Amino acid sequence: MVRKSRGFTLVEVLVVIAIIGVLVAMLLPAVQAAREAARRSSCANNLKQLGIAMHNYHDIHKKLPPQVSASGCCWGTWQVRILPFIEQQAAFDLYRNLGGTDPTGPRYGAAPNTTNVTTKRFEMLTCPSDQPQAPLSGITSHNYAVNVGNTNAYGSLATLNGITHGGAPFGRRSATQWVWGLADILDGTSNTLMVGEVLQGRGSDLRGFTWWGDASGFSTYLPPNATAPDVVYTPGYCNNQPQLNLPCTGTPTTTNPSMYASRSRHPGGVQVTLCDASVRFVANTIDINVWRASSTSEGREASQLP
Repeated sequence: MVRKSRGFTLVEVLVVIAIIGVLVAMLLPAVQAAREAARRSSCANNLKQLGIAMHNYHDIHKKLPPQVSASGCCWGTWQVRILPFIEQQAAFDLYRNLGGTDPTGPRYGAAPNTTNVTTKRFEMLTCPSDQPQAPLSGITSHNYAVNVGNTNAYGSLATLNGITHGGAPFGRRSATQWVWGLADILDGTSNTLMVGEVLQGRGSDLRGFTWWGDASGFSTYLPPNATAPDVVYTPGYCNNQPQLNLPCTGTPTTTNPSMYASRSRHPGGVQVTLCDASVRFVANTIDINVWRASSTSEGREASQLP
């Protein structure tokens, strides 16, 4: 006698599917957390390598690279200067040879040698947790900016709403002097910020556009991942998207001048490189006075990053 094999009933199949769905829902956050942990580790390694590159630059030039050229604007930022020290000598030579040998001279827009470099994306300058952008004419944005102090972009304001600028490794020292040496960091290299994370803006947003001017630096006037908006120097380069941790306004004022906060896609805070090339994670909840003090070169504050 032939015995019929019993199959699964519809209810049993649905139960199995439901169980699998629950298991996937339970595992997915763990998988996402593991992926972000790997991305954060890679980002921290980039910051470490940038710190070492800055020290190697300093060993040769006896000073840190300037944030921008002596004129204060616009192309030829620290990011260009550091290229030979992150194994990108060929890119630096392309950029440098445009219009002479001075890498801080005017480097505007469509000149072929410039765009051959600025349209490239450099892995060491990009945090894998963020989405790569090329918002302005195909020129790439990146994720690391230098510390310009506790007031505004460039660190050009001596005071801002009662906050005194205490110097910064890449802030303006005078109208024509932008260069600091490690010996000038009187607060100690292990207490002073060198490089911090920034996010790449969307569309025509200037943030993360570290090839250029004030976007190549960050200020600690605002806390990490601030809900308060960054202040971009003109409305056309502000794409306000607070839901993406990219709030901004394009209307600077005397009490709310151009400035860019350190921002990241890492939950709870940002990663930074200190001037001794060590890397730290700084929580969004850090005391604002400690955060601001960590950016000064000669503020003589007693506070330290936790």
